[in-house]
Amino acid sequence: MPAFVRRLVTIPAIVTAWAVWLVATPLWLPIAFVVDQVRGDIRVAVRAGCFLAFYLSLETLGLATALGLWVARVLGVTSDEAWIDSHHRLEAWWGSRLLWATQKIFGLRLEVTGAEVLGQGPYLLLVRHSSIADTLLASDLVGRRHGIRLRYVLKRELLWDPCLDVVGNRLPNAFIDRGSDDSKREIARVADLARGLGPRDGLLIYPEGTRFSTAKRERILHRLAELGHTEQLAHARALEVMLPPRVGGTLAALEAAPQADVVLCGHAGLEGVAGIGDLWRGALLGQCVRVDFRRVPRAVIPDTHEDRQAWLYEAWHGLHEWVAARVDVEEPTA
Repeated sequence: MPAFVRRLVTIPAIVTAWAVWLVATPLWLPIAFVVDQVRGDIRVAVRAGCFLAFYLSLETLGLATALGLWVARVLGVTSDEAWIDSHHRLEAWWGSRLLWATQKIFGLRLEVTGAEVLGQGPYLLLVRHSSIADTLLASDLVGRRHGIRLRYVLKRELLWDPCLDVVGNRLPNAFIDRGSDDSKREIARVADLARGLGPRDGLLIYPEGTRFSTAKRERILHRLAELGHTEQLAHARALEVMLPPRVGGTLAALEAAPQADVVLCGHAGLEGVAGIGDLWRGALLGQCVRVDFRRVPRAVIPDTHEDRQAWLYEAWHGLHEWVAARVDVEEPTA
């Protein structure tokens, strides 16, 4: 679908939803309160309703800001560098504000270690993916706090979020079609994204390619066994709370950015938040999310494709050890 057609649907829809939800606050708020009383929850429905109001407001404000930046660009008052910087700041602000709202509304707490390695680029940021909420961590901890201009490798479905669509497509990001018949083309797009990283830049990729669940893990194990990929199967079986990395995109990025270090990001505490319905269940209430960053200098990463693949598996197993020590193996169940 062409971008302008998609936006003709998504932008009016999000602005209308924002206006309706705010106007209807005197209606939905007491209903949510009654629902919480009946369910015996600690204001989960009220919190979910307030979070939706904040999200829709943030989307609308982000789109309005993007419109203002476009007008400034058309009037010629914004340079190329200022155009890019302003959108990176908007991108980081949007994600960090949504994370802030999550913390305030649901009582989410963050404990971060290793953040001192994030201040200087370039680097490839390899992030564990277990939740819809973990996508916000880098915006705040890397983008906002350290001023790193992140380039994101994201799934194409996120283009239906109009703020991500508009702002994300003005920046060097890649919205990947995970179901594409031409995987080489999608990997080439990741490689192109990794080229030209500077000291203020980073590239974020989720090597697993999708959120972890035990069902997805079992499907991967079954497929690897059917294909007779014994070495990959052994690696995958050793990972109990993470999926094995899809090496194509990550190795392509390493090849295209020979000057970039690697930063591994592990986190624990968001495993029960696989979808919007989990917010309604109160899966985020009072959670303590532990986040760890560890940087690998480029000098210790092998030069050949085969050795890099072996190194990536080894690094992923090391990250898994940290995560598994802080996560209940039976907890992440889609």
